[in-house]
Amino acid sequence: RIPKLRKGSYFPGFLEPRRMAEKALTAVIQEAYIQGVSTRSVDDLVKAMGMSGISKSQVSRLCEEIDERVKAFLDRPIEGEWPYLWIDATYVKVRQNGRIVSVAVIVAVGVNSDGRREVLGMDIGPSEAETFWTEFLRKLARRGLRGVRLVVSDAHEGIKASVAKVLTATWQRCRVHFMRNALAHAGKSGRRVVSAFVATAFAQEDPASASRQWRTVADQLRPKLPKLATLMDDAEADVLAYMGFPAQHRAKLHSTNPLERLNGEIKRRTDVVGIFPNEAAITRLVGAILLEQNDEWAVQRARYMTLETMA
Repeated sequence: RIPKLRKGSYFPGFLEPRRMAEKALTAVIQEAYIQGVSTRSVDDLVKAMGMSGISKSQVSRLCEEIDERVKAFLDRPIEGEWPYLWIDATYVKVRQNGRIVSVAVIVAVGVNSDGRREVLGMDIGPSEAETFWTEFLRKLARRGLRGVRLVVSDAHEGIKASVAKVLTATWQRCRVHFMRNALAHAGKSGRRVVSAFVATAFAQEDPASASRQWRTVADQLRPKLPKLATLMDDAEADVLAYMGFPAQHRAKLHSTNPLERLNGEIKRRTDVVGIFPNEAAITRLVGAILLEQNDEWAVQRARYMTLETMA
């Protein structure tokens, strides 16, 4: 027999119905918040559960419990070696000193020597200047990041300089972003031809062949598209850096595409909020999204890169 419970007491293994309901409600609200459901929709959801509703401040208070889990996740030690690192940024709006400003939310994803993928960190800053990137990479290094061979990102001089300074790793300029910049010099009528022409360099099987083809294409484009040819001259080493790594990995190394889906999800959920009240609120929501994604990757049977190719 289960003894009757006095108000304010509990029997081991059981919670009062009211406390159980509160706990369930908190879990529902937190999950809705992380999934990008607006405060108004959360209020409708609470009413649909037979309750009187919930205010914006109550939602925020309940969601503060997420902070501890997010902080533990973002501050955890980084163990082992991480040959590959992808870094990218997305922008969100936040209130600062009575003004609405745009801030960069940067995310780093790595693949370790076992071929497993993890979210390694995030940070928020006013811009993507070199000092910002340098401090971010140093934070990762202090947490244990080591063994980085290649860093993949968009073309920001700040990232390139920071990678060389902090990680002494090779930097890969995102091929997709480079092609967008390159095709801007080709004109609408010539984009398809130029894209196919440049792609012949990417189709080569080894770094030397790719480099030769790259220079051939640049020289052939030079008479009619000198700005594009100059861009190719300057970008060759950075755009083709991935060719120096195992052929089985190149499809995942030549761009920041492995981060695009994650950034898209972050953007989808932050757009619901619109303007964040402070940076702590950004960290709470984006950190929770990253934690959720990391857990999803952890339970996947297939490795992002196989052990054999990593060896």
